[in-house]
Amino acid sequence: MIETGARRREIDEVASELFHANGYAATSVRDIARALDIQGASLYAHVASKEDLLWAIVDRSASAFEHAADRAVDETGDADAVERLAALVEAHVEVVAADPERSSVFVTEWRHLSGGRRAVIAGRRDAYEARFRETIRDGVAVGAFRPTDPAIAATFILTALNGIATWYRPDGRLSPDRIADHYVELALRSLSEDHR
Repeated sequence: MIETGARRREIDEVASELFHANGYAATSVRDIARALDIQGASLYAHVASKEDLLWAIVDRSASAFEHAADRAVDETGDADAVERLAALVEAHVEVVAADPERSSVFVTEWRHLSGGRRAVIAGRRDAYEARFRETIRDGVAVGAFRPTDPAIAATFILTALNGIATWYRPDGRLSPDRIADHYVELALRSLSEDHR
């Protein structure tokens, strides 16, 4: 039986912390149960498998990124590509800063999902990245960004954004808004200046 209440949220949080700290492959069901101070077999009263925990974490993270990007695009409406890209970068930073551990698990551990689930997440990740590619392509088309390969540029920006999950701390010297400001500036600069 899969539980959806407070206990399940606690299990997901602990699993997320352990997958972030040790990696999915190096984290056992026993490790998760020990961190929750329950017997390993008791964990199965709440979840069907360790992969189900990973799926719940990755699925929820994918939804958070998708909703934030939808909101960013909706709020910028007919704005130019520069404003749209800035909004997408800000939205991504917001999601990572809201839950860096879960974001890190999403970025690094999703490949441990089994075939069908992995394919679903790969598709969702590609659709998410496509928002960045299309925005960059639009900016190149009107001369707002210098000519570049939109797929490479989107990968470059998203790789930098995803790296935030590895170092961000809520008590760090920069707030999420200031981090977003810096990343927006760097992303836009990388696309708009001739660095030759």
